[in-house]
Amino acid sequence: MGRRQSDPEATLCSTPVLLLVGLFSCALVYAFLSVVLKPNAPSSFSEMESLAMVEQSKVESDGGCCRGIENLELWGAAVKWGSEFKFNSSEECCQACKGICSGTDGPCLCDSWVFCGNREACGSKFGECWLKKQKDTLSPERQETGETVSWTSGIIFGRGEGIVGLETPYGTLHIKLLPDCAPHSVAYILELLPLRHCAGCQFYRAESRGESWDSEGNHIKDASFGPPFALVQGTLEAQGATFKELPTEFCPTLKRGSVAWIGSGPEFFISLANHEEWKKEYTVFASVLPEDIYIAETIAQLPTTADVWNNINVSVLEKPVSLTLRRIKTSHGELTTNAK
Repeated sequence: MGRRQSDPEATLCSTPVLLLVGLFSCALVYAFLSVVLKPNAPSSFSEMESLAMVEQSKVESDGGCCRGIENLELWGAAVKWGSEFKFNSSEECCQACKGICSGTDGPCLCDSWVFCGNREACGSKFGECWLKKQKDTLSPERQETGETVSWTSGIIFGRGEGIVGLETPYGTLHIKLLPDCAPHSVAYILELLPLRHCAGCQFYRAESRGESWDSEGNHIKDASFGPPFALVQGTLEAQGATFKELPTEFCPTLKRGSVAWIGSGPEFFISLANHEEWKKEYTVFASVLPEDIYIAETIAQLPTTADVWNNINVSVLEKPVSLTLRRIKTSHGELTTNAK
């Protein structure tokens, strides 16, 4: 994968010679990985949680993810009035919303929050935390947005909520969105949902697990790390829609089923294996439900043509696979038993 290998546990060299050797080695590794995911058309995965790894997503999300979008005020019915409910940070406000969205059944009592954190701009409203309930969590109601807005807002998806479909000719991949970890990314996905068609959205690269990863996505001892690189790659840039580069958000270890952007999007990939070797540089905005990962595996077995991107062997689909984003009309019961 095209990603930098920056090891936080690396120790400093005690001599200039060792330092130079270390820098040279890192440069070689980076050059190799930045090729595996190339972001331009046909964007390679060179620059580039499952519900396999939704359970991990849940742990990482609940433990460290509570993010919102600045300069945005969401509307909705108030569950808690901010004038009487104050905190020192947006993270605390978000956690308060999560605190009443921890049930195992049904929709959340709180699915959105609004916090005023700019002391100068907010004045007497500083610290106000409004907990709200949306009529439609996949289409949250916006009151105001822009640089003059002093509010920060976020949404929360409860158990069985926030699941959308990537519809392909081989079946629909149901993915659980992670708005508390990647709010900007999820906001973009929600903008695509109303489109009747996602013209231009497609998978164009597909590589199986080969002999390097087992059926659970675990790397096989002493095996190579690709090629093939165990992924399906595509784009979510719809024709006629304006795409704005997305900021880097939640970058966990990639797991089997992780859905992540390559760079700032709109190129993305679904990981078919646990890619610990890629470290943590790709924004993960969703996770494929475990029972649907076989669809991605099916696509990975389709006929491909060998190509070379920056001296790396890749497999490009002979016929790109079209995809469309779909709302899920009914709750998925058993489908979402592992969802956050």
